[in-house]
Amino acid sequence: MHKGSNFSRYINIKYGFLATFLAISRNFVNFASGIFKQTFRVMKTKNLLTAVVALLMAGAAQAQTNTWTTYSFVEAQGGLQLTSTNAPMDKLMTPTAALSFGHYFSPVVGARLHINAWQAKSGFAATEQYYKWKYVTPDLDLMVNLSNMFYCGSDHFLNVILLGGVGLNYAWDNDELKALNMPADAIPLAWDKNRLSHNLRAGLRLETNQAKRLGLSLEVNANSLNDRFNSKTNNADDWMFTAMVGLSYRFGHKKAAPKYITKTIEVVDTFWVDEPTTIKVMEKQPKTKTEMKKMKMNEAIFFKLRESDANAASGIDEAIKKVADLMKTSDDAQFTVTGYADKGTGSAKKNKKYAQKRADDVAKKLVEQYGLDASRLKTDSKGDAVQPFEENDKNRCVIITGEGTFRITTTEMVDVEVEKQSTKKVMKTNPRKVQIQEEIK
Repeated sequence: MHKGSNFSRYINIKYGFLATFLAISRNFVNFASGIFKQTFRVMKTKNLLTAVVALLMAGAAQAQTNTWTTYSFVEAQGGLQLTSTNAPMDKLMTPTAALSFGHYFSPVVGARLHINAWQAKSGFAATEQYYKWKYVTPDLDLMVNLSNMFYCGSDHFLNVILLGGVGLNYAWDNDELKALNMPADAIPLAWDKNRLSHNLRAGLRLETNQAKRLGLSLEVNANSLNDRFNSKTNNADDWMFTAMVGLSYRFGHKKAAPKYITKTIEVVDTFWVDEPTTIKVMEKQPKTKTEMKKMKMNEAIFFKLRESDANAASGIDEAIKKVADLMKTSDDAQFTVTGYADKGTGSAKKNKKYAQKRADDVAKKLVEQYGLDASRLKTDSKGDAVQPFEENDKNRCVIITGEGTFRITTTEMVDVEVEKQSTKKVMKTNPRKVQIQEEIK
């Protein structure tokens, strides 16, 4: 008894769910029917063209803010269908399947060729007799993506799509009805071999992100067919309701052409230049110092063999000038110009003569050519009696000696801070205006 109660409760819940689903579907059908009626009223006027143009323009406008503009798709669907009649709805449900090929011309507007087929079912509640037949419904549907129409962007997780279309319905294999052997007056609209009628459709789809390759959908449709579709008489079009889930493959997505605006911005260029500058450096420079110094002078001028003429002696001019410059730095010194000869050559007599001649010529040159005071000079000759140098040849010379106060000038290199012209690297900036193209997101 307890188990039977649970089973009855399960059946009641199942039928209650089905009844709720069908009630919602019927309300949707009434709503869709109203849309169709309004649509066909508009079709009788010139306002239809205006409405379609406005819809396409809205889709084109929305395309500017989407990541894609068009794409194509193929979809397979499966679910349940119900052909409405006065029999219990849960007895009338049959499987249905569909295949469609479509294309979105913009993120808002699309169209598809939809082929729905399998079997339909009807019956008589009073006698609990039911019959099935086969059908196929090719439809051309217009689809309007409400999500993209009212909200920018084409990457919605879930899209709400309103659809409507027209097509044909072809039904066949009505043998189960004929097998019931019902009186002809009870089913005056029953058809025999097959039946071709119109099909008007309104529907609603929920579809996952259309920017993805694969998508899932849930679709509910209401189809208005000829009164003879279910072989029963009610003086109105028959209605077929379908609820299907689908798997779609999308391809050929085309990106929306980017839009740009021109902006003016300031760009600062930086560069390095060499600028002249003055720097201070330490540099070695000669420093001259003059001081009076009491000293003895002893300078030698050398002659070659058999030379006594100072003017003819090679290199003597430089030596005499050096001695003369030194002698001029003293105002009080007395100088002795002494001539010598080498003992290695000649005789003592000749050497004495050569030595005197050498001394006289040097003294004369000092007075006449370098302007020394003759009163401060005296000459002497040692001949070869005195050899001032160990090397024989060096003793052919004149030695000038003197003692007094001399002006001595010395030069030394010292560190001096000096200014010099140089260059240094300096970074410069140059601001300028440039125009750039910026994409509108």
